[in-house]
Amino acid sequence: MSKARDNASGAEDRPGTAVALSYDGDGAPRVTAKGHGETARRIVDIARAHRVPTRSDDDLAAFLARVPLGDEIPRELYLAVAQVLVFAYEVSGKRVPPRVERA
Repeated sequence: MSKARDNASGAEDRPGTAVALSYDGDGAPRVTAKGHGETARRIVDIARAHRVPTRSDDDLAAFLARVPLGDEIPRELYLAVAQVLVFAYEVSGKRVPPRVERA
């Protein structure tokens, strides 16, 4: 998830934009939820309730918010999103899968 503020550092409760991503190891990550204002806050609240790591990146969130729901992220965002995925794995105490390279 991007822009949904960094849960580990307990930051902002009212994100302007939030984008949730899903990645199962096949293909590229997909946009599974996105929104602004109240919708963004709900996305963050749901992520926190399910202990999904969140990270703040206003610029990345703006680009990801342009991706249609259910679509894979564009190739131009692979490196930035890979960094978010590595962050999520590390915050969760999980090992980064071998197919995901550190940026």
